Amino acid sequence: MQAYRWMIDSRDQFGPERRQALQNPFSLYRCHTIMNCAKTCPKGLNPGLAIAQIKKDMALDVPRNARVKRVMKNREAKTEENVKTAMFIRGSKTSQVVNDALADLYMLKKPHAVNFTKKNQIHPFEDPSNLQFFSQKNDASLFVIGTHSKKRPHTLTFARMFDHQLLDMMEVSIEHGVPMRDFKTPKSAIGMRPCFMFNGDMWDQNPHYIMFKSMLLDFYHGQTVDRVALAGLEYVISVTSGPMTSEGKPGKIYLRTYTIVLKRSGVKLPRIELVEMGPSLDMSFGRMQEAKPDVWKQSMRVPKELKPKKKKNITRDEMGDTVGRIHLGKQDFDKIQTRKMKGLKKRSATEESESSEKKQRVDDSDDEE
Repeated sequence: MQAYRWMIDSRDQFGPERRQALQNPFSLYRCHTIMNCAKTCPKGLNPGLAIAQIKKDMALDVPRNARVKRVMKNREAKTEENVKTAMFIRGSKTSQVVNDALADLYMLKKPHAVNFTKKNQIHPFEDPSNLQFFSQKNDASLFVIGTHSKKRPHTLTFARMFDHQLLDMMEVSIEHGVPMRDFKTPKSAIGMRPCFMFNGDMWDQNPHYIMFKSMLLDFYHGQTVDRVALAGLEYVISVTSGPMTSEGKPGKIYLRTYTIVLKRSGVKLPRIELVEMGPSLDMSFGRMQEAKPDVWKQSMRVPKELKPKKKKNITRDEMGDTVGRIHLGKQDFDKIQTRKMKGLKKRSATEESESSEKKQRVDDSDDEE
């Protein structure tokens, strides 16, 4: 009855969230519509009717007002997904290093980001239910959780969600950090997409580096575009992989951010200079939880509309060049039509003998002369 009271109110702004919370076998669907509740209710209410109406609304999924309709349309499945929203959350205990790192990463992700400045009792590796709740409430699929403890100091946990369920996550510890405010240099505009540079051969070999590279690209991917204007490329994020440790464990990660400055060069292309703007982070790997193979396969599915259509007998080689293949039937050189010339005309044996006799007579007459 409490849920129905809010759902029928036109001022309610959390209709989709309430319907999602009731989508379980223990709320609505345990009612068998016997209506004993309506007969024995001391206040004269009709819970059975309310349950039936909620079931109907959930089956039809009809929005109550224009705002709910816009929210539902925005959350519908699309061929090209929206820009992913990232949430930056502080744990129950943090440090100034962690707070500065969260604030700087949030500034680079804006405006598609939500920053929680208050502390939250959240431990993703022990209980991911809080992440699922925040994901449904804010329609977010990317998370960065900052925590600090004696066992794991200055820790950032990067997590990804799929269908509001935890997909994978990785933990890194900040060993040295310089915030953006300590760099007295020009900063990039809000909402600009970065250019990434991954230095080192470990980004394609070690599972830790491969996963962290995938997460960074996912966080700052933005909208898919066909081309990029040179003037719109304002900053670069350089990520360098350190050497492996003597125990065979992954080394450090060196993250640097630079502003791109275009200067005159005397030719058409400008001269590019990089000026560090921050943040500067030296990190090491911690715990890691990989995605399950079946869930990862489902998350990587591509709609049929976006798959490139195969063209018959046209392929691309390793260098990206287009190669075409032409299939011809059996060729009989005796039947091939060539250029019509008198000298190439096919003649019978009689005509050839007469032609040779005629040529012989011409030669004899020339000798007599």
